[in-house]
Amino acid sequence: MNNRYAVILAGGRGERFWPQSRLHRPKHLLPIVNDTPLLRQTVDRLGDLIPLKNIYILTNRSQRKSVLKICPQLSSQQVIGEPLGRDTAAATGLATLIIKNRDPDGVFAMLASDHIIHNTAQFQADLNVAFKTAESEESLVTIGIKPTNPSTGYGYIQRGKVKKEISGKTIYHVTRFVEKPNLETAKTYLQSDEYYWNSSMFVWQVHVIVDALSSHQSQLWEVFKKIDQGLTQGNNLDTLLDDHYPKIEKNSIDYAVMEKVKCVLTIESAFDWDDVGEWPAIERHYEADEHGNVAHGAMITQNASGNIVFNTDDRLTALVGIKDIIIAQTPDATLICHKSHAQDIKKLVQKISENPDWKHLI
Repeated sequence: MNNRYAVILAGGRGERFWPQSRLHRPKHLLPIVNDTPLLRQTVDRLGDLIPLKNIYILTNRSQRKSVLKICPQLSSQQVIGEPLGRDTAAATGLATLIIKNRDPDGVFAMLASDHIIHNTAQFQADLNVAFKTAESEESLVTIGIKPTNPSTGYGYIQRGKVKKEISGKTIYHVTRFVEKPNLETAKTYLQSDEYYWNSSMFVWQVHVIVDALSSHQSQLWEVFKKIDQGLTQGNNLDTLLDDHYPKIEKNSIDYAVMEKVKCVLTIESAFDWDDVGEWPAIERHYEADEHGNVAHGAMITQNASGNIVFNTDDRLTALVGIKDIIIAQTPDATLICHKSHAQDIKKLVQKISENPDWKHLI
């Protein structure tokens, strides 16, 4: 187990969870579900599967102190701050460089910091199978989530022929990755039983992902080779990232590598999973009253149904005669939004950022 590592991506802004989520306190640093921040849940979920000393977090540099405060069991060397966001392809390159310099023969998982998984034991069992697969095959391994509805908010993976079995779990070849579909296409995916939601959980050997990056994203990997050379010369990592990161084009690891390589395998998850991307998602994790209202904080209702209330203090939120409304409050801001417009909160945040009087609320 000592050559197994995990790199957790925690650099997003979580704009759709405004006003709770802010630039220096984004979604993954908040207890959106349960009383523990999502990032800390992600670290704790790894349990004994990954030694604590082998867990790294890639975050935005402005969030680094907050991450260390939430995860005091990690050393400062285990929390890497990107100077600016360059999407998941760059984050994968940086993660690969970090693990490669620590252990060239290592195998590491790339995990998101904001997924909700309640069945920790099954998650660990499935991730263990993914590690065993990556350790025994010269392949990139991903965990697919069996869809429960025709979601248009996720990318999909189409599985192909059976490769092998490990610990009673079937390993499949991946036929293709597909972008977020329209509703009709998503319905066909759900009916076919060949498609999984793309969880963006990956496991691979260091040299396998290095080969994939150098073959399909040579310019990207050349940048990290220069950073690596700088490290061998004793230069500071933050300084090297400041110099080289702006040269990297934004790109996702799915588009940059996963959709291009042929050596991809997948396993079907047996654990519950939710990528809580916007406010309506949290009602799946809170107990509703008899009228479908859910609340984090004190709430009282009269002739109200299907609403979501999220408070960060002890104030009472009273609802009368409203339906399917999101009310999220902080000491300095209140959001009132119909559930059907939850995705527009990101646009709202952009408008707020453009106003000099309100920019401090971002």
